Amino acid sequence: MYLSTIGRKALPTDPPGTPLRGRWSMVGGNVFALGSVSLITDVSAEMVTAVLPLYLVLGLHLSPAAYGVLDGLNTGATALLRLVGGYVSDRVSRRKAVAGAGYGLSALAKIALVAAGSSTGSIGLVLAADRAGKGLRTAPRDALITLSVPAHALGRAFGVHRAMDAVGAFVGPLVALAVLAAAGQSFDAVFVTSFCVATLGVLVLFLFVRDRRQTPAPSGSVSPRAVGRLLRTRAVRRLVYAACLLGLATIGDGFVYLLLQRRQSLSIGWFPLLAVGTSLSYLLLAAPLGALADRIGRLPVMLGGYGVLALVYLLLHGPLGGPALLVTVLALHGLFYAATDGVLMAFAGPVLPERLRTTGIALIQSGQALAYFGSSVLFGLAWQLWGDAAASRGAAVGVVLAGTATAVLLAPRWLAPPEQGTANGLVEDPPEHPPRGPCTARTPDERTGTLS
Repeated sequence: MYLSTIGRKALPTDPPGTPLRGRWSMVGGNVFALGSVSLITDVSAEMVTAVLPLYLVLGLHLSPAAYGVLDGLNTGATALLRLVGGYVSDRVSRRKAVAGAGYGLSALAKIALVAAGSSTGSIGLVLAADRAGKGLRTAPRDALITLSVPAHALGRAFGVHRAMDAVGAFVGPLVALAVLAAAGQSFDAVFVTSFCVATLGVLVLFLFVRDRRQTPAPSGSVSPRAVGRLLRTRAVRRLVYAACLLGLATIGDGFVYLLLQRRQSLSIGWFPLLAVGTSLSYLLLAAPLGALADRIGRLPVMLGGYGVLALVYLLLHGPLGGPALLVTVLALHGLFYAATDGVLMAFAGPVLPERLRTTGIALIQSGQALAYFGSSVLFGLAWQLWGDAAASRGAAVGVVLAGTATAVLLAPRWLAPPEQGTANGLVEDPPEHPPRGPCTARTPDERTGTLS
């Protein structure tokens, strides 16, 4: 969400006189087609995600530390493939084909869960393959969105896409619940149904999404050396650092739901509905918060979202209990995602050259995915060694520290758009502390941390 105005001075949210209906029509059919693919794929993915923590911890009796490793693998395995997917799609300018390969790999992983049985090692490999598929498709898909709409409408485009994605996340656990009830609590039935739904998503991608092809990249414009130059750009480095910090401070959703289940003693049948609560809140708030971030700036909205996440971790062992705890935590958890999901990609759009757009996005996503892996492993170990209450409160402190550092790293003054850079589209590093004369005033944007 929120890819629009960061790094541009005094850019209006919309052209003067643009009617409300026209503003949303700028999102375009390709974004809605990509949103439909994500909706269907998320139904499939969330069917598995909604039951997987229960299956691993209560069904296979994994310890918190072992679950942390698998949960980290489930997110961190995307890191390398994100880079591969981003680089290849930039190199060959076939973003749709690369994204399709990722969606197909994730679909095959769903049916492979049936073959994996109760083998922890096999399940780990299947989860790695599933997340590798996600890593392969995410950067090309986000790059397609950025290339499908005008710059001033990108916040709405990502908000609409994430809202459609949230519909799938909302429906998926409900479908899993229905399949479990119809199949006598059979997890294999959930995995097979998930595979069928994922296959439908792949078909929609190839039938309805239009690729945004470009002329072949000039020699040397997409190469390992060009990627190295991209990493030497101060704005990109700061985005990667922020992604790593925020990823390290965020624990997996499965841990949040397991802690709620333990505290409230929820039965197996009710467990998938925890993900539904988060998704419903996200669904209702994603598009409005995307538009709000276009208006007041993404940084305040994102930092507010991480503040909410810290509160979620504290509430897991706070004074609330019963239905009030469930409703409050799930609503705030969804609000966190609505305020932050995709926001780093939004920051990245204006500062990345078009030829390396997908690769740059993949670099940032890879840093975050690797940090997620570390976060899951560390939280699982902390839970096992010191208890779930201490682990949750420590996670809340980590979120506050990471948010504070991110506020400094992503200050608008350091994120210059490409047109202010060199001829090859890469931004030259400004001085770390730009000189100011005694009579040089800061712009309103620099004082407030927001953009017009």
